[in-house]
Amino acid sequence: EEAVFLRKKITLLRAFSLLIGSMVGSGIFISPKGVLKNSGSVGFSLVVWFVCGLLSMFGALCYAELGTRITKSGGHYIYILETLGPLPSFLFLWAEFFAIRPANSAVVSLAFGRYMLEPFFAPCAAPVPAVKLVSLLGYYMVLTLNSWSVTWSARLQTALSVVKLLALALIIVPGMMLLAQGHTENFQDAFDRESLVLDKLPLAFYAGMFAYSGWFQTSFVREELVRPERNIPLAVIVSVITVIVGYMLTNVSYYTVLGTQDVLASPAVAVSFVQRAFKSLISVVPVLVALSCFGTMNGGIFTFSRTLFVASREGQWPPLFSMIHIRRHTPLPAVMLMFPLVTAMVCIGDIYHLLNFFSFSRWLFIGLATLGLIVHRHRHPELHSPFKVPLFVPVSFTIICLFTVAMSFYSDPVNISIGCTMVLSGFPVYYLIIHRQMSSRCRSPFYYLTHKLQLLLEVVQQEIKTY
Repeated sequence: EEAVFLRKKITLLRAFSLLIGSMVGSGIFISPKGVLKNSGSVGFSLVVWFVCGLLSMFGALCYAELGTRITKSGGHYIYILETLGPLPSFLFLWAEFFAIRPANSAVVSLAFGRYMLEPFFAPCAAPVPAVKLVSLLGYYMVLTLNSWSVTWSARLQTALSVVKLLALALIIVPGMMLLAQGHTENFQDAFDRESLVLDKLPLAFYAGMFAYSGWFQTSFVREELVRPERNIPLAVIVSVITVIVGYMLTNVSYYTVLGTQDVLASPAVAVSFVQRAFKSLISVVPVLVALSCFGTMNGGIFTFSRTLFVASREGQWPPLFSMIHIRRHTPLPAVMLMFPLVTAMVCIGDIYHLLNFFSFSRWLFIGLATLGLIVHRHRHPELHSPFKVPLFVPVSFTIICLFTVAMSFYSDPVNISIGCTMVLSGFPVYYLIIHRQMSSRCRSPFYYLTHKLQLLLEVVQQEIKTY
């Protein structure tokens, strides 16, 4: 009875909540250990946190300009496609689907399971099988909600963003109170140069940038945003500044209460912090942290399903995944596609190995997307953009991203080589399937399967384009 397409339901508040909800997740509660381990000292780790925040702001400003220049949803994928061409965009899609996104979702899911179970098993560690089971249950709940309703997914994201900021406040306030009372002993000799290992710094930046990752999420849902030319830059700038301030204060609070060895030995830094500083909330904070991770999972599924939706619409992914449920108006097939790979990575993965595994590919393609902004400016000088950043911002951000990616081969050659192999494996797939059109004889079985799945899932092609 009505046209089937993705509605514009993301207001400025929901865009802000999507960014806050995606950035403030498992990262600030698990990454302090990875940053400290690879930076060597408290002082250098705080520098890494601040620089990661600054880099995130640079990247977010670049993506805000791209979002006003390129009016399609799809994030990294559509920006690379429109500026650098179909091959690099397909390689991103290939790596994103088979490595980056499932590994990222598995990291957040495992953090959710660990923090959710922590109060029930403290002071002992929660059993690994139980953590993985709860992690998968949480992921499947978010998957179901995103299949059911765009509006309710957005409302949940808004509510959980408030919970995330409350969780940070419960860590920041007692830490600042102790610091004001003169507890500065953990900051003595904060910049210990002997413990600094330069070739490990890229891994410290990967852990820090993982905690900030999410500043690009509005670019994935650009077609569903209300007044995107105004709301994308505004939501990006306010949310990233909020998170930088929150993260710096949170880390100072961690180090005020916990020593270096305590942070490195803790499987869940936020829980160790509460055990030491705020015992009356020992069962509350882990649940708040788990809910923060739940919000990050929700934001990740919400946005990545749009990447698959747009890639299918552009002809680089099977056509089924550009279809929308006839009543729910959700991209149901694209939402459901990720759960087998995420399930596998949760079952076999370890958080810190997964972090290094997907960070290489993610930052390689983010660097390429901001390089695409420079290319797009050069090719289309006549194009008026309502939001424009100084040229040194995309240039410096691109150089730093690609340099960090190159340096990481020395820091963790095994995991980085696996990530590189995953990217390169997309070359033959592109030239055999995407670049060269299949014959009608080969296409007919795929069309038959797509038709049957379309009937089963009650989905149809989008009837109008909203960009």
